Amino acid sequence: MDILIVTDAWHPQVNGVVRTLVSVIGEFEKRGHKVRTVTPSDYLSVPMPTYPEIRLSLAASRSMRKLLAEAAPDVVHIATEGPLGLAARKACLQLGWQFSTSYHTRFPEYLNARIPVPVEWTYAFLRRFHNAGTGCLVATQSMADELRKKGFANLVAWTRGVDHELFNPAHRRKNPGTEGPYAGLEPPIFLNVGRIATEKNIDTFLELDLPGTKVVVGDGPDLPRLKAKYPDAVFPGVHKGVSLAEHYANADVFVFPSLTDTFGNVILEALSSGLPVVGFPVPGPIDILTDPAVGVVDPDLRRAALSALDLDREAARSHALGYSWEACADILLSVLQTNQLRPAQKSA
Repeated sequence: MDILIVTDAWHPQVNGVVRTLVSVIGEFEKRGHKVRTVTPSDYLSVPMPTYPEIRLSLAASRSMRKLLAEAAPDVVHIATEGPLGLAARKACLQLGWQFSTSYHTRFPEYLNARIPVPVEWTYAFLRRFHNAGTGCLVATQSMADELRKKGFANLVAWTRGVDHELFNPAHRRKNPGTEGPYAGLEPPIFLNVGRIATEKNIDTFLELDLPGTKVVVGDGPDLPRLKAKYPDAVFPGVHKGVSLAEHYANADVFVFPSLTDTFGNVILEALSSGLPVVGFPVPGPIDILTDPAVGVVDPDLRRAALSALDLDREAARSHALGYSWEACADILLSVLQTNQLRPAQKSA
């Protein structure tokens, strides 16, 4: 099958959307499918206000329609609701093509945290955007249930996967306090990993009265402010590959304070590393941390973090093994197969 994916989120961005798309595309290609992408690198773009790491493409629906018509794929998936996604949606509707979409982020709440735009307005826009497609893939069942109550249709729960070989308890040192990434730091280590931005609610984590050391791995626009405000916390910057895996495996508890993520790929990375996870009772944590032996979901994040110190690291690893990128790819593929364009449609 010839698959075309349109996404506003792509390299060099480092986030769950990019990680998911790259992993799923890899699975598709292993199975012999042809995958092409339309990304910000294909158009002129400008930095997003307040978040220059994200580029906003200057895409016109006319040029997008020409691009899609010339590409003539079997299926189209629109992964994001940004400028490229909007242009692709309009082009597909003009061509009479079916398409699927995916909902990755609580964008209404994210936008409201930066600009005072009522969340109801943004949800109305997103509802119109996604309901035009034949299927909207959502990271968790709880998020699908929430969106359905807001009038979203054709919702499909779309799980995520994790690289079990990379994120592995084998990276844990015998004496994490004297060797490895946390050598010299006071234990226990409470860890957070991800993009350091306002919507991630990292302040709530760093304000907790906890023993030991709080560590935040990553980068983002909120990093300078957090470093100045919380001098006792440790900010080692961005880590990838084995270095990131070592940070997970040698920590004691992973704290996920976000209220706006729809899943949280980092939760699976932590669990796969044998690291217990705590979070608020919101979509993502409540869907993944279904076994009390591997994590704690509690509105009192301090209480959750302290109780997680006694959880079984082997249980966390076993729980994560139930998630795979193969299963994630299967779900998207099943949706795409229902949207295959007939020759007459492709020549529209």
